[in-house]
Amino acid sequence: MDNQNEQINISAVLHRIVEKKWKYAIILAITFVLSCCYIFPVPRYYQSSTALAPEFGDMSNMGGGLSDIASSMGFNINGSTMSDAITPEFYPKLMKSNNYIVRLIDCPVKTADGAVNTNYYTYLQKYQKSSPLDIPIAAVKKLFAKKPQSAGKNHKLNPFKLTKEEDEIFNAIRSKISCSVDKRTNLITITVEDQDPLIAATMTNQASEQLKDFISNYRTSKTRKDLAYYQNLADKAKREYEKARQLYGSYSDANTDVMLESYKLKMSDLENDMQLKFNNYTAMNTQLQAAKAKVLEKTPVFTTVSAASVPLLPAGPKRMLFVAAMLFIAFLVSTIFFTRDLIF
Repeated sequence: MDNQNEQINISAVLHRIVEKKWKYAIILAITFVLSCCYIFPVPRYYQSSTALAPEFGDMSNMGGGLSDIASSMGFNINGSTMSDAITPEFYPKLMKSNNYIVRLIDCPVKTADGAVNTNYYTYLQKYQKSSPLDIPIAAVKKLFAKKPQSAGKNHKLNPFKLTKEEDEIFNAIRSKISCSVDKRTNLITITVEDQDPLIAATMTNQASEQLKDFISNYRTSKTRKDLAYYQNLADKAKREYEKARQLYGSYSDANTDVMLESYKLKMSDLENDMQLKFNNYTAMNTQLQAAKAKVLEKTPVFTTVSAASVPLLPAGPKRMLFVAAMLFIAFLVSTIFFTRDLIF
């Protein structure tokens, strides 16, 4: 009996739809036109991606087979054995920070047609396309917005204290650049979205290079300080040795034929001092070479698994999909409205 009533209701609904077909036609036509007017002016955007595999230090191998088993189960125990405080899991947050974004604003960019050739900050500030429908909304917001204070001619961008315009540009960069990390493999995927395909690929490369440089500077900060310290000691030891050698040579040349014992003792003292200075210089140079090796050891290596490339097709907006979705929603809402007495 319930099935029969259900069949009768469905038949009644279908009959009502056919009965209201002209109203459906008008509603769907209006929906189609409005959807097209809304979505087609929206600028197309492109996406470019790159994948990086970071190389960990020897400490990451301490887990051995246990690390492999944990990874296969979706767990990552490398983070606990790494000596770094910034593990790949923190890279997405790091790339949202002002200290990282400020590295990108001066990157040179050029559009695919060659019409724009400037830095990334100026490009986002002056050359971004917007939908015509957003212009009235932006104009209204501008009327009620407080007038921003002038930055001045000598203003220098400070990531610690951004102006309103700078903050908007930084937020735009955050929305365009994304980073994801596979917890099982630690594979880092960086994706950049932009209205120009060439700039999308260019900034993908820049984002990955700046990330590498940022992590490299972080991991080698202490060893580079040690290197500078030993470099200073080695340079000082070299100067002292060269001074002692010149003093010994000058004294020896000036007193070649002198047979007095006092001169011989003085020459012996100068020779011993020169030898001590040489031994000290040799020791400092050995420490310097060890410090250089330590910097190389601490410098991270990122293997590019998938390089960025200029996208050929836009990633969005999905115009046809949007229009189809709007038509479906309009049809569904209209059906519920016209058959509400049959459904409820």
